[in-house]
Amino acid sequence: MAEEVKLFRTWSSPFALRVVWALKIKGIDYETIFEDLSNKSPSLLQYNPVYKKVPVLVHNGKPIAESLVILEYIDETWKQAPLLPEDPHERATARFWAKFGEDKVLSSIWSVFIKQGKEQEEAMVPALENLKFLEEELKGKKFFGGETIGFVDLALGWLGNLISLLEEIVGLKVVDGEKFPLLSAWMQDFADAPIIKDNWPPRDRMIVKFQALRDATIVAAAASK
Repeated sequence: MAEEVKLFRTWSSPFALRVVWALKIKGIDYETIFEDLSNKSPSLLQYNPVYKKVPVLVHNGKPIAESLVILEYIDETWKQAPLLPEDPHERATARFWAKFGEDKVLSSIWSVFIKQGKEQEEAMVPALENLKFLEEELKGKKFFGGETIGFVDLALGWLGNLISLLEEIVGLKVVDGEKFPLLSAWMQDFADAPIIKDNWPPRDRMIVKFQALRDATIVAAAASK
């Protein structure tokens, strides 16, 4: 009996991209269902009634939500090309850095993106501190997973594309090659890997989307003051 694998996603979601990359690395065939989050399908609401968002992986009729949870599920279900190391301590460390990227790095970078003037300068301080931790973690390694792309690389993969989009929109350099040589090299190596590069969303559409998102956030923040 053939396995049925479906991925509910949007064209631009960096979280759904993690799942796309993982499935491609594992060589798993799957069906993509693109969602319009302003008009969510009954299937998405059925499969993810708690958060009502993408990505959702449906494997033989059983849904799994939340991108990092999905990555672990994929790794445990399909053993080829492992994403997490075998050693328990190394696995725990990988989970730590993935969560750090989610809880600290992403939120601090986003804060820089949606602020202006003095507030933006203040937001840069924690953002750069968080990036320094990643720089240290990359010492002696090509990827966070070692010589090949692994769990942490996929979790932080948005840095390989989204950060340059945000820098272009804001006109501000966040990941400077002199300050962060290892992180800059990692971003390039990750973004250039064929499986990664072939699945980036169109850059011009992403610029338009995130510019509009930034503008709307700034207007809403000003209105609430």
